[in-house]
Amino acid sequence: MNNRGAGRLLRINLTLGEHREEEIAPGIMRKFLGSRGLNMYRIFREIPAGTDPMGPANKLVFGCGPLNGTLFPGSRYNVSARSPQTGLVGDSNAGGFFGAEMRFAVWDQIILEGKASEPVYVFVEDDRVQIRSAEHLWGLDTYDTQRRIVEEIGDPDVQVASIGPAAERGVRFAGIFNNLVRAAARTGMGTVMGAKNVKALAIRGHQPVVPADPKRFRTLMQEVDRYIYDHPEYESRRLLGTTRLLTSLNAMGILVTRHHTTGHFSAAERVSGERLAREFNTKNRACAACTAPCSRRYVIPGGEYAGLRSEGPEFEPLGAFTSRVMNDDLPLALEAIDRCNRYGMDALAVGEAISMMMELNERGIFTSEEAGLDLTWGNGDTILSLVDDIASRENLGALLSEGAARAAAKIGRGAEAYAMHIKGLELIQADPRGLKGYGLGFCVASRGGDHLRAEPFFELSEDAAEGKRRFGTEKAAFPGEFEGKGRLVRYFENWCAVIDSLNVCKNTAVCMEALPFAQAAKLVNAVRGWDMTADEMELVGERIIHIERAFCMREGIDRSHDRPPRRFLEEPLPDECGPSAGLIFELEPMLDEYYSARQWDIESGWPTRARFMALGLEEIAADLDAVGLNLPREDTKTDA
Repeated sequence: MNNRGAGRLLRINLTLGEHREEEIAPGIMRKFLGSRGLNMYRIFREIPAGTDPMGPANKLVFGCGPLNGTLFPGSRYNVSARSPQTGLVGDSNAGGFFGAEMRFAVWDQIILEGKASEPVYVFVEDDRVQIRSAEHLWGLDTYDTQRRIVEEIGDPDVQVASIGPAAERGVRFAGIFNNLVRAAARTGMGTVMGAKNVKALAIRGHQPVVPADPKRFRTLMQEVDRYIYDHPEYESRRLLGTTRLLTSLNAMGILVTRHHTTGHFSAAERVSGERLAREFNTKNRACAACTAPCSRRYVIPGGEYAGLRSEGPEFEPLGAFTSRVMNDDLPLALEAIDRCNRYGMDALAVGEAISMMMELNERGIFTSEEAGLDLTWGNGDTILSLVDDIASRENLGALLSEGAARAAAKIGRGAEAYAMHIKGLELIQADPRGLKGYGLGFCVASRGGDHLRAEPFFELSEDAAEGKRRFGTEKAAFPGEFEGKGRLVRYFENWCAVIDSLNVCKNTAVCMEALPFAQAAKLVNAVRGWDMTADEMELVGERIIHIERAFCMREGIDRSHDRPPRRFLEEPLPDECGPSAGLIFELEPMLDEYYSARQWDIESGWPTRARFMALGLEEIAADLDAVGLNLPREDTKTDA
């Protein structure tokens, strides 16, 4: 960023083989910070309603934030477009070293437009841009693609974000992968990249990030590092990463098991993060500058999958290929996850597709005989076969490669009720009946059924006094209670939007509370020479949420779409779920409270014109007017 506070945007037209630099106005930079914020502003303004996600008019936007390339732990990047999976906000986020390298090349955003006439990869080195042939790379998996490009460029520090065969073949939930397993996997951003005939974006930068006030920044970073090291969860996060959640959620009775029919997996210990740490993990790995190295290298020492070496996994893919499908073979689950990474697919979406088919078989809606393979619960051969077939879009995999929602709709016969998704995006490995704040976050998230737009971990604290102080009711601090969750989710959505725009890791910044709004403002001021306050920082998050809602509104989303599958509203968790037994999901009162907290119209679930104006988003309101949306004009049926 230059001394006037402007940002730098690199626009690459693949159709014409041309590129140009543009300035991002200082006012826009301050309004949206970077990365997710700037990306959401860009895709709303530049991708018209109804754009074909797989067509050349869709745009793929890579973004980094003001803390990328600094010593702040956990550098990440966002990549955004209209989603081919949901038709809504497409946006995904990955760690590793790519985001920091993009900052070293001094780009805030890189936009891929149009479509190349043949397979290419893009190499950006500082201000130099090359569009190179990728004919020799097409068909390679993500691991080999990254290795080959680094060898071809001849620089081991080049960072490569690539797609695998799944994206090339149009699997709707294909992701973009860097540093082997770091996955921007959700909402099909790899699918968009493949549709543009782009195999990879490689980047190399040589400019260090120098804060405007280096001494102040160093002092603030010492405070952050000490806070993280002293945190009571530091050691478990370092040893187990997010896999620590499998055991804890199972104890709460909310670990997704047997395709959301129960929250307790009797074989949890056999597939737990603790077992991974004891028997398979070899060393820790970290993203750029991270002081909490939560990723882990592993090797399978014996058995059928002996010699498999990789990194991870995170909790979500681990749960997807164990409890969700009733598989208690941990090495087989690691094999399935490794194949998803190599093919370049969202493992969560794959796990939902497989578990849905297993339940449909059990209910006689779509049987093993129709599928041509054994769809009984936990069948390892079937799990691996379907991973392969989804990636290649062959056999039953051709149907499942469309995503659970589309696949169920094509099957019919009532199968739609058993696709566990919201707005087309598959649900995670935590049951919303016993984790109601998270569940509300799934319902209102701009990406669809997604936890990372809110991550309201506070509801696990059981700190009644703090719940009362911060969110108006003691019940906000308890996962099985629904009161206060609208206010809770509003706050955490704003916070997560800021953290994604700064482009650092939510595990430390949010879940360990290392970067509240006030501390975030101090760090950004030290880096950019600004004078932001904590309140101004929170308003950034509020603006981003409103732009994302506006994008969804253009595509037809309203209150009627902010709801989970019927199962969660009508079927209580069974007795085996311990503390969560008997719980259902109380959707309507939570939605009322959430819309009121946001000062949105309760009946439609739309922001009012007054809210857009109050947030300085007049141009967004004008754009909605231009496509014929009749915004609510008064703050009726809301409260502050």
